[in-house]
Amino acid sequence: GGSITLGTLSAAAALKIPLNIVGLVPASENMPSGTAIKPGDILKSMSGKTIEVLNTDAEGRLILADALTYAARYKPKALINLATLTGAVIVALGHQAAAVLGNNDELATRLQQCGEVTGERLWPLPIWPEHEKAVKSDIADLKNIASPGVGAGTITAGAFLKAFVGEFPWCHLDIAGTSWSGEERPYTPKGASGFGVRLLIRFLEQEAKNAQSS
Repeated sequence: GGSITLGTLSAAAALKIPLNIVGLVPASENMPSGTAIKPGDILKSMSGKTIEVLNTDAEGRLILADALTYAARYKPKALINLATLTGAVIVALGHQAAAVLGNNDELATRLQQCGEVTGERLWPLPIWPEHEKAVKSDIADLKNIASPGVGAGTITAGAFLKAFVGEFPWCHLDIAGTSWSGEERPYTPKGASGFGVRLLIRFLEQEAKNAQSS
């Protein structure tokens, strides 16, 4: 996700897209130590919401939560985050498409359309009240994974992130299945795919065109 953010910013600058674009890359070394988080720890996020850590391997969403909170200071017209967040998205969609979830159907549809044009396909998944309830904690505001047996790992991860977004139009792209290709493909080489840069550039170009015509 961080590399796609940087790649998109680089491409947008090279193309001189006339928009104010902010890219945030929350970065943290994931290293065991005597002060590493443990199952059962309660963390306080930048937003002030507390998080019960049930699974220390669901750590990416913890730093994403603070990045989404921080992004609010820019009052974005659209807030889009990307992450290789869950293995569950590979179970759902394989390596042919990424999942898109969010709080704004119009934004999700536009991103999906951009993906169809650029060859970076997205498939929408819902975030229903049941999913949001599944990441509520009895001893904190939230827990970083749903309880065993709930399933829908990609969706509940999105529901967790949604709690830190506020009212801004937001979409989350889970690119865990599309970020890497084990074979040569007509559109991407073997290895890191850069999935997301093309569709985001297409989206930003459309935004710039709409802004100029309004």
